[in-house]
Amino acid sequence: MAATKPIQLILARQLASCVAAPILLMDADGTLVFFNEPAEAILNQRFDETGEITGDELIKLIEVADEDRKLIPPEKRPTRVARVERRPVSRTVWTRTPNHEWKHLQVSTVPLVGESGSLLGVMHIFWEI
Repeated sequence: MAATKPIQLILARQLASCVAAPILLMDADGTLVFFNEPAEAILNQRFDETGEITGDELIKLIEVADEDRKLIPPEKRPTRVARVERRPVSRTVWTRTPNHEWKHLQVSTVPLVGESGSLLGVMHIFWEI
């Protein structure tokens, strides 16, 4: 994570690295700035190999569908809703990365807000069901 990130985002990364549940951490612009080791198994990638991933790249990398397996448009994905509307989102989805099978997930995404009320990013916690 670049040194120009807010300290709260750096601390959130430290927390995510200690949590047993898969976590994605995105900045206020929607760039994936970190995912922990448990998330690597679901994303089929290692953060050390990918580094930060822009929101546009992430949309192409991970397909997200609802319970009926209908693709969810990018603007309605939990991470985007939490970031844009600044509210927590929890739902069940199906996801897959290229060349891998669909995974059924429960996701909870919360906005990270600074003392001044500015949006710092979102923390996306999920697990297979």
